[in-house]
Amino acid sequence: MTARVGVGGHKIRIELSNAFGKKPVILGSVHIARKGEGSAIVVGTDRSLTFSGHREIKIPPGVVATSDPVDLSLPDSSNVAVSIYVRDSEGIPTTHALGLHTSYLAEGNETASAEMPPSSTTTTSYMWLSGIDVLAPIDRFTIVALGDSITDGFKTTVDANHAWPTLLQNRLLTTAGSPRASVLNEGISGNEVLQDGAGVSALARFDRDVLSRPGVRWVVLLEGINDINIHGQIEGEEALKAEDLIAGYQQLIARAHMHNIKVMGATLTPEEGVWLAGPIGEATRQSVNDWIRTPGNFDAIVDFDKALRTPGQPAKLRLELDPGDHIHPNDDGNELMARQFVLVDFKQ
Repeated sequence: MTARVGVGGHKIRIELSNAFGKKPVILGSVHIARKGEGSAIVVGTDRSLTFSGHREIKIPPGVVATSDPVDLSLPDSSNVAVSIYVRDSEGIPTTHALGLHTSYLAEGNETASAEMPPSSTTTTSYMWLSGIDVLAPIDRFTIVALGDSITDGFKTTVDANHAWPTLLQNRLLTTAGSPRASVLNEGISGNEVLQDGAGVSALARFDRDVLSRPGVRWVVLLEGINDINIHGQIEGEEALKAEDLIAGYQQLIARAHMHNIKVMGATLTPEEGVWLAGPIGEATRQSVNDWIRTPGNFDAIVDFDKALRTPGQPAKLRLELDPGDHIHPNDDGNELMARQFVLVDFKQ
């Protein structure tokens, strides 16, 4: 599996999750290396990983396993290859479907191979791999991008590293005077703030995806449009209201502040033309955005809505940024989103 490391360092460890498995998974071998061209790794960088000193690990259902750290020098913005040999597994693996990097599947144990065999097939999903930690200099810290498919990078180009969190990472690494932070993408396509659906809700996964991550000082929160589209496009007592979503935000902010983590609110982006969208939901989106923009509610804000909306048509995504589904910004749209950040905000 191919993954990207934002900030480099000299030691690395990984996290493997069987959180949603119903039975144990036995991994006979796990390796990590710097990624080369295609399915190849960079010669001399292959490392065999152990778990509490053992090369084989059995991960029970609902459990997350962390490898022992190994020496591996990585520059900033490195691609790594994580190879696992699944010796025994039944059922569906714990998966992140939208990996946006080409990874390779083959029969047998190929974890120590310099390149995958010609018979291998490809996927863009992550299976069991749920985290990569790098031992970085003490002045580095983590920014978590918490969101849905727009944060996940849906409709951006595979293998191009063009989701807005990655592009924000690039700005932080290349802009003089900016903080040296790693941006961790915790977007899940279809995710909601308040209710489980495509993955557990943001409220339910906040400990796992934010508070448990090392070195977190900031969260960028861009989530809520799925709550509105699924539960807020109707009238009546059961319909989601702006105040419901705002209450969810306030819970996330309070929990972050308990751990000395600041939260940057991102305005919800336009979606006119989406089959789920309608005037009731649009009114809710505008009300939520008004609250996000109000000083004092978040520690800082980034106004994606203002950048992406069509002049004179505030409910509509700009045509040149629309890949055709009217909601997910294309590569250029993600580039524009990354440019909306005032990088010195992260020095607060």
